[in-house]
Amino acid sequence: MTLAAEKAAARALALKTRAGCDPVLGAALAAHVLRECPPPLGAVVAGFWPLPGEIDIRPLLLALHERGHVLALPETPPRGQALIFRRWAPGDALIPGRFNTRHPGGEILSPDFILVPLLAFDAAGNRLGYGGGYYDRTLAELPNAFRLGCAFAAQQIDAVPVGEHDLKLHAIATELGVSTRFS
Repeated sequence: MTLAAEKAAARALALKTRAGCDPVLGAALAAHVLRECPPPLGAVVAGFWPLPGEIDIRPLLLALHERGHVLALPETPPRGQALIFRRWAPGDALIPGRFNTRHPGGEILSPDFILVPLLAFDAAGNRLGYGGGYYDRTLAELPNAFRLGCAFAAQQIDAVPVGEHDLKLHAIATELGVSTRFS
């Protein structure tokens, strides 16, 4: 089986698994991140506006805003390009984007700390995304940014199929806690 076929099969299974999860568990994820892996003071934090089925990180975004962090959300450009992060604060209008995403129209920022959505992850810190390569390109362009995957605990699988361009996460946050010890 090719890597592309392995990833496609893992995505299909991950979507089914995630369908049974409750997005409101994002409040528990927020509490764990704030206690176990908070962004450094002054860090520009890039989040994401959750798509249907994704864990809801908005409680975390609100808490980070209250702590004084500058926040950004991604704009999805045409295929083959890295994400564009635009300044966002609670209450700012969001513009419809590609793939049913929503993003602000604020100034472009370069984040220090990135909250990364994912479909699946493993104990080694590998992530499986949606397959467009946007986060792979983005993370490669921001090698010094801290990469925190955000997901439901049920999204953990034994092994994520990885290729040469797939970057590991520094940590993964779920409703059960934050993992930073990767084998």
